[in-house]
Amino acid sequence: MRNFLITGAAGFIGYHLCQALLQRGDIVVGFDNMNAYYDVSLKESRLGLLRKKTAFTFVKGDIENQELLDSILGKGRFHAVIHLAAQAGVRYSLECPEAYISSNLTGFFNVLEAAKRHKIPHILYASSSSVYGANQSYPFTLSDKTDTPLSLYAATKKANELMAHSYSHMFDMRLTGFRFFTAYGPYGRPDMALFLFTKAILSGGPIQVFNNGEMWRDFTYVSDIVGGIIALIDKSHALTMDANSSAVYNLGCGKSEKLTDMIRILENELGKKAIVNFLPMQKGDVVKTSADVSALEADTGFIPKVSLEEGVGMFVSWYKEFYGITG
Repeated sequence: MRNFLITGAAGFIGYHLCQALLQRGDIVVGFDNMNAYYDVSLKESRLGLLRKKTAFTFVKGDIENQELLDSILGKGRFHAVIHLAAQAGVRYSLECPEAYISSNLTGFFNVLEAAKRHKIPHILYASSSSVYGANQSYPFTLSDKTDTPLSLYAATKKANELMAHSYSHMFDMRLTGFRFFTAYGPYGRPDMALFLFTKAILSGGPIQVFNNGEMWRDFTYVSDIVGGIIALIDKSHALTMDANSSAVYNLGCGKSEKLTDMIRILENELGKKAIVNFLPMQKGDVVKTSADVSALEADTGFIPKVSLEEGVGMFVSWYKEFYGITG
């Protein structure tokens, strides 16, 4: 049994990670500001399920509040901090760039400083596949250059990796980053394609498909994302405490799928055809993502398991049940 602080605990991946750790007997303190970037009621639903577990404690607050972070980390011996809180979304960074500077840069700095002061053995943090930017060598490998971000969001995530590396070097801290590829699944984010498409198809409205449908994504079911994170947590726990370093891993499925193929699978699951509006490429977006996950497998033995067909089916089942849709 170990103690963890998870920032962004009411978020999509944060919720599922909390559940997985609690189910295996760990103690979790969840931290989230419950912001209104998307439907807060969905975050409250996730949080309501977590609060049913006696080993879960919730603290509402911002990672920009360094005093609050210090207070939380000073109250108990945490085995690791898993930092998932961030301003998400590539397209939103065109509308509200200041949110990305405040949350993704200042917030991450505060987490690093608090973890340093309280001598946290391991800090794991969310990066993004978006750091690969204009890279066109597939699959994306950890040796590929990541110095051509195409959005402010991507730039902040690359900055996080550099900040982590410098703190590891200067202060002998163990930091592990994971570059999330397109995560999906139950309780997913409403601004992501699968959620948007499902809602639109069921209501008879059109879906927007950019780059005229020529888009590929490494769709990764949330249980595989969480499984990879936990494998990295456990790997670090097995290492000696003086073996400090900074590492980054791809957390993806390892298979790139065409967006129109995902839509076809979704149509089959819903029993209804989509009305598709094909649109040009959007600023800040990339045509294709594809993860080389060999480093994660080599270091932890973890292999993603859920196919796109299985994952979309499980998401649709959850969506219908959650929103009370019959048929």
